[in-house]
Amino acid sequence: MAKFGGFPGGGNMQGLMKQVQKAQKQMEEMQKELDSKEYEGSSGGGAVKAVVKGKEELKSITLDESVVDSDDIEMLQDLIVLAVNSALKEAADDFNNSMGKMTGGMNLPGF
Repeated sequence: MAKFGGFPGGGNMQGLMKQVQKAQKQMEEMQKELDSKEYEGSSGGGAVKAVVKGKEELKSITLDESVVDSDDIEMLQDLIVLAVNSALKEAADDFNNSMGKMTGGMNLPGF
């Protein structure tokens, strides 16, 4: 049985706190790195391109003239949504991949 203030297996609170602080610092550094990245998604064979920042903010939309048709606004709207969602998915996949590397494959809720 562990002594008062100790943890099973010989660990101690101070060592655990250092590990938590180290992990927290690594998470902050990873988040800063991901926030500075840009991700591009496209649709319509590249006719619509969306760029999002790692903070999941839309940075830009680029439209090829071939998809600008005043008689078919709905198609253009759909292509824009697809391109933005594609870029956001790329950003989310990068985040999840980075988290997987950091957590060593641990199954943490919310990640």
